[in-house]
Amino acid sequence: MDRFKQLETFVAVAQRGSLSAAAALEGVAPAIIGRRLDALETRLGVKLLVRTTRKVSLTFEGNAFLEHCQQILDDLHNAESSVSLGGVKASGHVRVTAPAGFGRRHVAPLVPAFLQANPEVTLSLELADRLADIVNEGIDLAIRIGHLDDSSLVGVKLADNRRVVVASPDYLARRGTPREPADLARHQCLTFGRYGNQARGWLFTLNGKLEALRVPGSIECNDGAVLHDWALSGQGLAWRSMWEVAEDLTAGRLVSVLDDYAAPDNAIYAVFTQRRHLALRVRMFIDCLKLAYGSPDYWAPRP
Repeated sequence: MDRFKQLETFVAVAQRGSLSAAAALEGVAPAIIGRRLDALETRLGVKLLVRTTRKVSLTFEGNAFLEHCQQILDDLHNAESSVSLGGVKASGHVRVTAPAGFGRRHVAPLVPAFLQANPEVTLSLELADRLADIVNEGIDLAIRIGHLDDSSLVGVKLADNRRVVVASPDYLARRGTPREPADLARHQCLTFGRYGNQARGWLFTLNGKLEALRVPGSIECNDGAVLHDWALSGQGLAWRSMWEVAEDLTAGRLVSVLDDYAAPDNAIYAVFTQRRHLALRVRMFIDCLKLAYGSPDYWAPRP
């Protein structure tokens, strides 16, 4: 029993980043958490955590040990849930990352209902337009848009997605409408620059092939919401996803151009590492997203 408690304590500290946070979760003094970690490290003969007054960080050995501990605890929880009165129940912590704009609009609003339905689960949502290293950063689930390049990861399709080049009617009235991708050289294009997954350029279908085109522009930003706002205010052309601009297109606030050259649809995926058993809480959150996005009314534009 002590060994399992040590493992649970180690995982709790690693996930929450401090002894005091793990202690508050369990309702004990931080000193008790510290003693459990000391006993675990002594028993294993390795240093798992580097502790300072402000935070803790995993050592190389600690990071490797964490994944094994999570799997052991997941298997234990799943085994108990499968035979417990009332059926299967998810428990534990889920760490999720998503692109900032998509996560703000389409992941965060679903979290409260998921946690209400699964009261023994806790969840942290990290929003960023960088590609997180989900293996080394201890992330359970990443929401990603577009082709999956890392063969070591598993992707579950959540929804279809299409990117379009958009601008406000005011901008097009002032600068004209591009008729082919080469015309973008004479326009102001709003880009991520060297940031995010658009660093290689905007994708178009040219001569039957998918090609990346570097586009000109005097301003750039690594926040997609800012690019969206700039496009709405008439600052230039932007290459955005339909999940972000569908309502603006329906309402006439934005107009899509170069549709004949659009790249093939790219999907929205739930991505996780290749594990023999995926934690029940992670599977259930993926199912929550799939159920919401699979609703016929979810993606319907609302002017």
